Amino acid sequence: MSISQNYEDSYLHKGLRKQLLDSIREKGIKDERVLEAMDRVPRHFFLDTAFQQVAYQDRPFEILGKQTISHPYTVAFQTALLEVKKYDKVLEIGTGSAYQSCILAEMGAQVFTIERVKDLYQFISNDFPFIKRYPTIKRFFQDGFIGLATYAPFDKILITAGAPYIPQALTEQLKPGGIMVVPVGEKESQTMLKITKAADGTLHQEERGDFYFVPMLEGKTT
Repeated sequence: MSISQNYEDSYLHKGLRKQLLDSIREKGIKDERVLEAMDRVPRHFFLDTAFQQVAYQDRPFEILGKQTISHPYTVAFQTALLEVKKYDKVLEIGTGSAYQSCILAEMGAQVFTIERVKDLYQFISNDFPFIKRYPTIKRFFQDGFIGLATYAPFDKILITAGAPYIPQALTEQLKPGGIMVVPVGEKESQTMLKITKAADGTLHQEERGDFYFVPMLEGKTT
């Protein structure tokens, strides 16, 4: 992974980003706060130099550890479902490239993000200085199924991998009135769920379409 470190955001990049965001609007994303945050976080900063010229296509790309950076539309869709408010305490499962983490932080959230792939966690923590622009992002090398009970409860929880089931530990760490967004399923595609936790702890699920993610795995790599 050879991400450029100069972080040049040229007029060309800005123009391509505007075209991408316009196409996402046309696909039904109406939350302008999400789109404005995505406009302020240049996606090409998070990709291998080999992908710089195609960074603003609505497609995923492979990153370190055989993980992926999701379609921009998927990032926008999940973020919109999360209904992020300024100062929300958000638990993210699957740091990946940290693009989603930065979008959440750009929207004013306090982000606690977990990565299970050690090489990827170390790269983001040590070799990706752009993330230091967002001091509200706290990074953890951890099993995502366990979550971060020490820092719970969370206003919002976002899972960016295909979960085989909804982890109970995570629902327990969700604050009453909070929202969890998680793609669930073990087949080629998963069903996106928006889960709202009532004041009495009851969970209410809404299905929001089918998506494809890399699988959410238990444990962490060494």
